[in-house]
Amino acid sequence: MSSEPRSVKIGENERGGWSSERPRRPGEAARPPRQADVSVRGRVLSPSDVLRYSPGSLLLVACADAATRDAFCARVIADPGALLSLGKVRALLAGRVEAGQLEEKARALLDAAAGKRLAEGHTVVIPLEGLDPDERERYVRMAHAANRPRHLILVEAGKDKVAEDQRAALGELRTKLDAGGLGLEGFVTSLRLGGATVSELKRIVFAPPPRDE
Repeated sequence: MSSEPRSVKIGENERGGWSSERPRRPGEAARPPRQADVSVRGRVLSPSDVLRYSPGSLLLVACADAATRDAFCARVIADPGALLSLGKVRALLAGRVEAGQLEEKARALLDAAAGKRLAEGHTVVIPLEGLDPDERERYVRMAHAANRPRHLILVEAGKDKVAEDQRAALGELRTKLDAGGLGLEGFVTSLRLGGATVSELKRIVFAPPPRDE
């Protein structure tokens, strides 16, 4: 019996796997381009009276209550020009576009403004409208494409201010943040503020660390 290995010819119709160089067969749908991996090794920060982030960063502020979120941002963001909110854009467009198109136009304008600032290396702070991970991902990918750092702060609101339909998403975000899992979403740092730590934070600045004298 011969011990020489045998070569087996595999027909084109029997080949498995997929290659980007293989032409699509008739009727085969085109595959969508693979999305970039935005995951990083994220860190969970401890509360402080002052937070310092690198200039040109993206900071997302999440909260289950819009009034608590907006009051927090207005109080602690040292550079008001970096704050881009959907509420402000809606107010800007009110009366200028049809009511049925207001939401779509507002989101498009906000995305365009945020994308331009990030591409130019400017800081962007966005108070999130909700706790949906898809909303976070949209802005994370925008910042990732511009090679800008991404950060998230979760501001806790009183239990009476959390709507029933928000509680599951809030619990999921809390768990992921506390476990250090937001790095998988692309956040370099994350921080949860609740109770006294919300009022103890006095300022958020975007500047290089001070030089040692």
